[in-house]
Amino acid sequence: MSALTEAIARSFTTREKQPPARSPLRALGRRQLSGAEVLAQSVATTAPAVSMVVLPVTMLTHGHLLSGMITIIVATVLVTLIAFCISQFTRRMAASGGLHSFAFRGLGTRAAITTGIAILVKYVGSAVMTLYHGGLAVITLLGFAGIRVHGTFQLIALYTVLAALILACLLRSVRFAALAILVAESCSLLFIVALMLIGGDQHAQIIPSTSGHGLLITALAALFALAGFESAAFFGPEARRPLVTVTRTVLFTPMICGGLFIFAGWAAWTGRSDTLVNAYLHGTSTGVSPAVVIALNIGMGCSWLASSMASSNAASRLLYSFGVERLLPRAFAHVHSAFRTPSVALSVVVATVLVGGGTFAVIGRGVFFEDLRLTVRAAVIVAYALVAISSVVFLTRIGEDTPRVLAAASCGSGAGAVVLGYLVYANIVDHTYIAPIAVLVILSSGTLWQFYLRRRSPQSLLHIGAFDQPETEDVLPGAGVFGTDAAGNIVLVGESAAGPR
Repeated sequence: MSALTEAIARSFTTREKQPPARSPLRALGRRQLSGAEVLAQSVATTAPAVSMVVLPVTMLTHGHLLSGMITIIVATVLVTLIAFCISQFTRRMAASGGLHSFAFRGLGTRAAITTGIAILVKYVGSAVMTLYHGGLAVITLLGFAGIRVHGTFQLIALYTVLAALILACLLRSVRFAALAILVAESCSLLFIVALMLIGGDQHAQIIPSTSGHGLLITALAALFALAGFESAAFFGPEARRPLVTVTRTVLFTPMICGGLFIFAGWAAWTGRSDTLVNAYLHGTSTGVSPAVVIALNIGMGCSWLASSMASSNAASRLLYSFGVERLLPRAFAHVHSAFRTPSVALSVVVATVLVGGGTFAVIGRGVFFEDLRLTVRAAVIVAYALVAISSVVFLTRIGEDTPRVLAAASCGSGAGAVVLGYLVYANIVDHTYIAPIAVLVILSSGTLWQFYLRRRSPQSLLHIGAFDQPETEDVLPGAGVFGTDAAGNIVLVGESAAGPR
C-alpha cells in the first residue's frame, strides 16, 4: 500500500485530540498573491526607472565611465550571489519577517534582531528619500501646469496628500498596491529605455565632483540600486505558492534590474543618456524639449512614489512580524478586519516616512540627507552580509550545505565587508561621523535589544523567527503529528508513527 493510500485509510479513524494548529501569520491572508504581484513588489522597491537615470548621473559626475560600467557589472554579480544565499531560505520557509526571520534560523537571536533593525532602517530610509524626490517631481509637474507650490504650509499639504494616497493604497489590499506599483513602474521603464535607445544631440552638462571617493560612491549607488530585490520574501505568507514564486522573484529580480542598469551604464558610456541627464538635472534650460522633461518627471515621479509605497509595504510586514514575535507591542500585529493588511504597522511606517520626507522638503536636503543616504546604504550591506553567513550556518546545521552556497556567501559577505569598511574609513577621513556611528549602532543593536528582552520580557525570545507554519487543514488527517512547541503553540512536529517509512 502506498504512503498516500495509508494516510487516506488512517484519516477515517484519526480523531483530533487537541486544538487545531494555526499559522502565527494567518491573519494577513494566506495564498492570495500571484507570481506577477510578488515580482511587482520587488521590482518597485529597487525603483529601476529612477536608478537608470541616477547611475549615469553618478558615473558622469565622478568621471568613471569604463570603471563605472565594470562596477555595475560586479555589483550585479555580487547581489545575485546574495540572492542565491537568500533563496536557500525562501525555498524552505515563508515569513513576513523576511531577512530577520532567516538570520534567526542561521545565527540566532542577536543576528536576527540586528538584521531586522538594519533592513528596517533601509526600507524606512528609502521610503523617506523616494517620497521626498517623488514630491519634487510632482511640484515640477505642477509648475508646468502653472501651479506654484511654495511655502511651508503648501509643501506640508502636498506631502500629506501623497502620503495619504500611499497609505490608502496599502491599506486597501496588498494586491491592489501591487497592481498600482506594477503599472507605474512598467510605464516609467518603457519611456526611459526608449529615450536611451533614441539618444539625442545633447551633451551632458555636469558639474564634476570634488570627492576623492568617486569609485566608492559609484559602487554604493550600484549596490543600493539593486537593493530591495529581497522584499518579496516579506510577502511569502501571502503568496499563493510562496516557496516557488518568492524564490524565483528573489533570484530573477537582481538579474532583470542588473541588466537594465548595465544598459544604463552603456548609455552613459556612449552618450545616449546625455539628453536624459540634462532633462533630469537642468529641465528645459539646456534646450531639452518640454515634452521630454514632463514625460521624464512623470516617469520618475511614478517610480519614486511606487518605490516609497513598496518600501513602506515591506517595512510594515517587518513591524507586523515584530508584533507577532512580541519584540514590539502586540498592537503592531493588528490586521484590518476587512482588508487583512497590517493597519497599525502601515500607519506608523507611512507617518514616519511623511515626517522624514516632509522635513527634507521644508528645510532642504543639506548634509543630513547625504548622511541618511549613506546610513541606508550601509544598513543594507550589514543585513545582506549577515543573511549570507546565516545561509551557510543554517544549511550546515540541517546537513544540506554545498560548496556553491559557501562560495556565494563568502564572496557576497566578504565584498560587503570590504565596501562597508571602506565607507566607514572614507567618512572618518573626511571628518563626517554620522554614518560610522550609525553603522556601530546597527551592529550593536541586536546585543542590546536581546539583553533588554532577557531582563524585561524573556518569554518574547521564544517567539522570534515566526514563519508560516502548516495548519491542520494543510495536512491530510493521519499523515502528520502535531505537538506543542516551547512557546505553547500547536505545530506540526513530524510524520505519524504509522506513516511512511
